[in-house]
Amino acid sequence: MTTATVHSRLITRPLLLRSGSILGASVGFFLPLSVVPMLAGSGRGAGLATVALLLATVVGEVATPRLVSRIGYRAALALGLILLGAPTIVLAVSAKPAVVLAVCVLRGLGFAICTVAGGALTAKLIPPDRRGQGLAFVGLVSGVSSLLALPAGVWAAHRWGFGPVFVTTALITLLALLSVPGLPRRSTSAESSPAWHNALARPAVIFAASTSAVGVFVTFLPLAGHQGVVATALLVQPAAATAARWVAGRLGDRYGHRRLLVPGLVLVAVGTAGLAVAAVPSAVLFGVGFGLLQNATLALMYDSLPPGGEDTVSATWNIAYDLGMAAGALVGGLLVGPFGVELVFVLAAVATLPALALIPRRN
Repeated sequence: MTTATVHSRLITRPLLLRSGSILGASVGFFLPLSVVPMLAGSGRGAGLATVALLLATVVGEVATPRLVSRIGYRAALALGLILLGAPTIVLAVSAKPAVVLAVCVLRGLGFAICTVAGGALTAKLIPPDRRGQGLAFVGLVSGVSSLLALPAGVWAAHRWGFGPVFVTTALITLLALLSVPGLPRRSTSAESSPAWHNALARPAVIFAASTSAVGVFVTFLPLAGHQGVVATALLVQPAAATAARWVAGRLGDRYGHRRLLVPGLVLVAVGTAGLAVAAVPSAVLFGVGFGLLQNATLALMYDSLPPGGEDTVSATWNIAYDLGMAAGALVGGLLVGPFGVELVFVLAAVATLPALALIPRRN
């Protein structure tokens, strides 16, 4: 079988169309992500905006599988893009605290629908025997766009003001609606069961352990060193994770995704512990480990359920992502005062290690 034949089966027209909605959702979420707290002004207002966004996202992730079962993937994805993009325009004309919070709630719900419904649809568009590489491909689309959009939003806000950032966010997100009609309307799904949740529990907890370290990383690294070093570390960590996801897809399909869990967790722990000593190289190690775990845990979760369980997998994985990050930031915030940032990094690294006991010894 030639390389061209393999790619023609992996990257199909529906998957390319799905990439359009991934791009729109990613830019729509990350372009204003750091700009909205800037608009909120005070530390309290910025914190409330982030909390509102996160809580709404988790609520939306829980509710989306039921929404998809009622209206289908296409309508759900369109609704998610609209909720993520359209309310952002309001921030161009009003910075009242109540308005900012309301917009954050709507955007959180929209992003949750995009990630859960879109993630489940993506899994249905990828051949099972090439699942790792397919997930890596869409991870590359999402990772590169978010990597560019996050700093671009802050740069544009400083150069041109808040309004153009919010209007551009809405336009890019809503333009992604053009890719939705070419996607499948509905697909076979099934009611989740306790057995499904038991099968997903281990990889979800393993992934949440790594995202708790991410919560510590993005929250407290800016307090730990020179801003130039911090900015570089914040850039190379997601870049390394995006590249590692691509490698993880190929290795996982060939040798098994379970084999990537131990090196992924070890790299996350070593990278987190080393942040206070050598931020940039440690961020690279952290990023590589996290990228391995992103792809491996998601692929294992899809592999563990029969066809029809994609909605449950997508919701569970995304909830683990968000709750893990929130837990890391929250617990780290309680510890950073009495222990200092450097020790918090070490404690966060140690906290990831018990997840090693959850990795099965055999496939």
